[in-house]
Amino acid sequence: MGKFTISKRKNDEYQFNLKAENGEIILTSEGYTIKANCHKGIESVKINSQDDSRYDRRVAVNDKSYFVLKARNGEIIGKSQYYSSKSSMEIGISSVKTNAPTAEIVDETL
Repeated sequence: MGKFTISKRKNDEYQFNLKAENGEIILTSEGYTIKANCHKGIESVKINSQDDSRYDRRVAVNDKSYFVLKARNGEIIGKSQYYSSKSSMEIGISSVKTNAPTAEIVDETL
């Protein structure tokens, strides 16, 4: 089972990472100034991760593939790592779809 980990950045913003069963980070959030908003972001990932139209597949300037997950309002709620191929990126999306809905939340800021 995957898990969401909440941590604090050096600038004191909260962020979450969605990790797959193997511990690999498959989605990273933007920064949140309030922890409650970080939790809302996690809930948004759980809901929106199941809708393929919420994934924006992109190519970075270094020709690496990556994706962002967007909420219904178009706001980005998470970004993937960079992948060496489009097929690897699709596996990453599939992993988010599988892990997000039932992932436990681990708050590392406590």
